[in-house]
Amino acid sequence: MNFDFTTLPEKFDALHLAFAGVAIIELILLVVLLSLIVIGLMRKDRRSGEYAAIPEKSMAPPAVAPPTPKSDNKPQTISLKEVAPDAALQLLGLLQQQARFIDFVEEDIQSYSDSDIGAAARIVHAGCHKVLHNHFEFSAVRPESENSRVTIKAGFDPATVRLTGNIVGNAPFNGTLVHRGWQVTDIRLPKLAENHNVKVVAPAEVEL
Repeated sequence: MNFDFTTLPEKFDALHLAFAGVAIIELILLVVLLSLIVIGLMRKDRRSGEYAAIPEKSMAPPAVAPPTPKSDNKPQTISLKEVAPDAALQLLGLLQQQARFIDFVEEDIQSYSDSDIGAAARIVHAGCHKVLHNHFEFSAVRPESENSRVTIKAGFDPATVRLTGNIVGNAPFNGTLVHRGWQVTDIRLPKLAENHNVKVVAPAEVEL
């Protein structure tokens, strides 16, 4: 049996109405299905665009900093010890006895001429030299000659080397030896009587 779809039926019976209803339902379903497919594709493209905009490092889990180890190193406190003044007073007494050191320092020299001061300074110098060499042994801190180039290595003792000038950075330092320094290697101070008053560095003199 051949059907001619180009011609419209002259009257609509129940069969034609059923076919028309099925066709409309299929069309609606097809539109809904296509709409769902289009919406799904649009959501997929939007999500892929968001993922592409996020840097890779942000997708990685956050880095956890390692725990800082607890340090037991507490700031060291410098303990100061008291020094007995007996030895210093004894030395001051020897300088006064041999060189009139306190008399020279305490004298008002403004009224004296340079020649008078120079003559007195020679006597004081000779007496101080005698005291130092009779009771102390000295040696240079640095063995190099003065005005020579020296290298101060890291970990040097600041009590033995004093840096001056433009100090930049960390050791080692290269510089010129301005002074060799002095250090005492032996002390020979005389013994004192138990009841000796070391605070009297120069007794009063009374001429009879």
